[in-house]
Amino acid sequence: MEDLCNILTFEVKKEIADRYFGFRKIIEEDTQLYKQKIIALSLSLEDSIGTDLVRIYTLLQDDDLISRFFKVSGLSERLFFDCSINKCRTLRENVFRGRKIRGLTRWSCFKNMFFDSYALLHDHIIDYRSALCRLTEDHDTLREQINLFYRKNDISGIMQFLRGLDRASAGDSGLLETAQEPNPCCRLDDKLRLHPPDPVDELLPVIPEIPPLQEVRAALKEILLLSWSRQPDLDLRRL
Repeated sequence: MEDLCNILTFEVKKEIADRYFGFRKIIEEDTQLYKQKIIALSLSLEDSIGTDLVRIYTLLQDDDLISRFFKVSGLSERLFFDCSINKCRTLRENVFRGRKIRGLTRWSCFKNMFFDSYALLHDHIIDYRSALCRLTEDHDTLREQINLFYRKNDISGIMQFLRGLDRASAGDSGLLETAQEPNPCCRLDDKLRLHPPDPVDELLPVIPEIPPLQEVRAALKEILLLSWSRQPDLDLRRL
């Protein structure tokens, strides 16, 4: 009879452990996937929006014109801005490498490159904001998963239940040797505690949507004309 009691106790413990750690593993895997998506979006941000902005900074050159660009576009901070970019020919060449240069004159090449870069920036920001929204939803889901996990898995209650099983099975300490120590449930609960990851808006910038090119084309052209007047010898075809 004692052997049967021990077998039943073991099976109950195994069932509880499988349910507890199975649910926990799902949350941990989802959390890891969420973190991987944030890393991927961060790299994409640098490669797309970052490159677009650096190209625009390089074309405008001067600080006052870049400030005017930010007012027209509605962007609130100078992402990926580095004063050294405009002073380094190699870096300037890199931001235009692989980009199609359209136009018959130096001015038309300059103007088209800027407008093309702005249009790309607009589209890339929309894509980025959509990805950011999806990650926000993923984070909300993870928080709800963790809350549900603790509603269904009270570690203190589980430990008390298992201690009762051990007492019923003739003092078999089994998995509960630590139960002899003061406040074992509290310490175990702290060690096993699942915490939601940081929200994506605390890890990556929230970039506002900018107006479509057709809505700000005239205002941008004014800035371009000023920039061109300060560097009339610029020929993007020779970079």
